[in-house]
Amino acid sequence: MSRPRVVIVGAGFAGYQTARTLSRLTRNKADIVLLNPTDYFLYLPLLPQVAAGVLEPRRVTVSLTGTLPGVRLVLGEADDIDLEVRTVHYTGPEGDGGTLSYDRLVLAVGSVNKLLPVPGVAEHAHGFRGLPEALYLRDHVTRQIELAASADDFKDCSARCTFVVVGAGYTGTEVAAQGQLFTDQLVRRKPLREGLRPRWLLLDIAPRVLPELDERLSSTADRVLRQRGVDVRTGTSVEEATSTGVRLSDGEFVDTRTLVWCVGVRPDPLVAGVGRPMERGRLLVDPYLQVPGHPEVFACGDAAAVPDLEKPGEYTAMTAQHAWRHGKAAGHNVAASFGIGTRRVYRHRDLGFVVDLGGVKAAANPLGIPLSGPLAGVVTRGYHLAAMPGNRVRVAADWLLDAVLPRQGVQLGLVRSWSVPLESASPELARVAGGPEKRAAVAAGAATPAGSGPGGSGRPGSPGASAAKTSAVRDPGNRPAPTSDDHAVPDPNKPAAPAPAPVRPVEGES
Repeated sequence: MSRPRVVIVGAGFAGYQTARTLSRLTRNKADIVLLNPTDYFLYLPLLPQVAAGVLEPRRVTVSLTGTLPGVRLVLGEADDIDLEVRTVHYTGPEGDGGTLSYDRLVLAVGSVNKLLPVPGVAEHAHGFRGLPEALYLRDHVTRQIELAASADDFKDCSARCTFVVVGAGYTGTEVAAQGQLFTDQLVRRKPLREGLRPRWLLLDIAPRVLPELDERLSSTADRVLRQRGVDVRTGTSVEEATSTGVRLSDGEFVDTRTLVWCVGVRPDPLVAGVGRPMERGRLLVDPYLQVPGHPEVFACGDAAAVPDLEKPGEYTAMTAQHAWRHGKAAGHNVAASFGIGTRRVYRHRDLGFVVDLGGVKAAANPLGIPLSGPLAGVVTRGYHLAAMPGNRVRVAADWLLDAVLPRQGVQLGLVRSWSVPLESASPELARVAGGPEKRAAVAAGAATPAGSGPGGSGRPGSPGASAAKTSAVRDPGNRPAPTSDDHAVPDPNKPAAPAPAPVRPVEGES
């Protein structure tokens, strides 16, 4: 008798935990296939520390093949799911396609950047959902400080050392907090003009930072940010972004070359094509994480609307804490469908939250106990080390080195502005000049077709579907994408980037 096949789409918090739980429970009694664009699990909460030069990029990645015994990894992006014939079609990293059949399917595709209809944002802002975006931001911030230090014009110098972060949730707050420390360290070795220092602005339309958390955590974070010099502006949004700055809702124009978009996330648009009932872009499931009408299909993580049994009538929030526990429940329930163990409903009470504010500062409320200062910093870092499925020693070693040694303020030049567009359903993948979408277009003797980007998913918001937009994305500066990150004259031996095309903002979910 052949083993049943389980296909898991996505290796974020939910998908990774589902695969790990199933691997442990089934003990080779099932064929487990994990479909993911990359060969690693990304520990997203520590990404701001990568952008700030605290951690090296590989520290926040965990090998899928090295930590998931008995799980077969297939590199690619799902672009079509047929529930009737039980197949998942995907496109590989080199543009080749394939189909996976399944007996059980787990959709754990996660989320993508939330876009709003703000003029200029799609062209001039960058998100913060994947490793390429963090690497780009670290290079970009370092470059702006270096250019500011050598600028003769006071206004140009001021604009280059001004950094605007939109969205004061978890990500935006930590990016601004870590960023201020990072740039302060950079200018110690590269002094700016007299009277200038790096300036970080944190904007949010909400009345306070971290509006989704307890007010005591919010006030602690706000106090630390302001003491550090971050310009926190609540009740303020961006009305327009240009190549030289942003116009705020209060009418002020801020000269800047850096706009980081952290306004939140929306479910991956892939689930909208499944053809089942949705809730605000998320696939509706029952308390067992099964899709009604298709008991062989499970969904978890940000793309699933899971009933919150602790709050009747509501759905669990789109947080890593819920996604991680969704995955564990999904793994148990998939195994139970094969007769291994018993299935369970998803039920979870928040045990507290932690927010790393850089250095020894943090805000935390473990078990509802509010903490701040160094003690909160110890709790926060201890939590991350306990939660990470690997690399704990390496992460701890980087933290120790950062405490005693200055950070390395150098540009690696590995990720260009146009390769990390804001509008992408795959922030974990950087666009590559001359990649599969370009080769396919050349072979067809036509322009790059929509839906043939890296991974070629063709779904709304994917690199392929937004090929025209991403080729025209620019740094907040004056140079076009192909050379926006160059340090000197472009190398004539390098492949040319796709030709710019008209760009328009994309309306995301509110």
